[in-house]
Amino acid sequence: MAGKVVLDMKHPLIVFRAAFRRVLAVAVVSSLMVLQLGSIWVGTVSAAAPAPENPKNGSMGITGTLASAPPTTGATITAPRSGQSFTNLPVTVAGLCPRGLMVKIFDNNVFMGSVMCASGSYSIQIDLFSGQNDLIARVYDSLDQAGPDSNVVTVSFNDSQFNPSGSPLLTLTSDFARRGANPGDTLVWPIILSGGTGPYAISVDWGDNKAQDLISQQFQGVIDLKHIYETAGVYNVIIKATDKNGLTAYLQVIGVANGAVTQSAGTGGTGSEIITVEKVLWLPAMIMIPLILVSFWLGRRYELSTLRKHIQESDY
Repeated sequence: MAGKVVLDMKHPLIVFRAAFRRVLAVAVVSSLMVLQLGSIWVGTVSAAAPAPENPKNGSMGITGTLASAPPTTGATITAPRSGQSFTNLPVTVAGLCPRGLMVKIFDNNVFMGSVMCASGSYSIQIDLFSGQNDLIARVYDSLDQAGPDSNVVTVSFNDSQFNPSGSPLLTLTSDFARRGANPGDTLVWPIILSGGTGPYAISVDWGDNKAQDLISQQFQGVIDLKHIYETAGVYNVIIKATDKNGLTAYLQVIGVANGAVTQSAGTGGTGSEIITVEKVLWLPAMIMIPLILVSFWLGRRYELSTLRKHIQESDY
């Protein structure tokens, strides 16, 4: 019948219209995605921001541990050198280490102190035992998984010149190499004081630029050190004890104030905080909307032109 156009589903016009609708749908969805992605911008802000309240009132915390492989690269000891002999304490132990890991120093398999590896190297002051001392450095990750041992450095210490009184050497030890608390909460750190002759004077530098704690102790034994960190961070804690004969003992450990770390965390603090800032970017939207309108107009015009052409051909 003249003037009547019968098109099946495989007709080029039908196929074209279906394809056009798909292209239009993709264009609309793409523009919405551009608007969504373009509306948020994440950057690093150098200014320190306050750490979030931790924990929040009425909140419930869930703690979990993600398994990971232990460190495969260990630390090295570059100072002191094997064969050196010492008559004074403390002794500085230094070397190279993988960034971001904790370094523990062991002397004759006894823990002597810890420090964070912040820049690929470490330096820490420790005491020595009388006679031979076999020093090793061992790295630990945040899950307290140990990496390989360092090279062994053997040195000696002559305590007869350091301790002419002949009394037992004064020592400071702890069961904790790293201990933490929330900012504003009290961090309690038990240490063990032994040897020497009382009374004892103990000073503690908590690494946050506050005045050192000075403690008088009559007897040796376990002593609970207490401190409140105001700002989140990782701090080097240096403890020194002196007995009535002038014998001294040193212990360096790592104090942690939980939360987001900022540059204002003090000389012992490390790291920077990344803050998410929301900012609307209108440029992508201004570009996409005219393109969509133009694409729709051109597609509609081409569709009408094609339909008119098919109708004219069918009339013949």
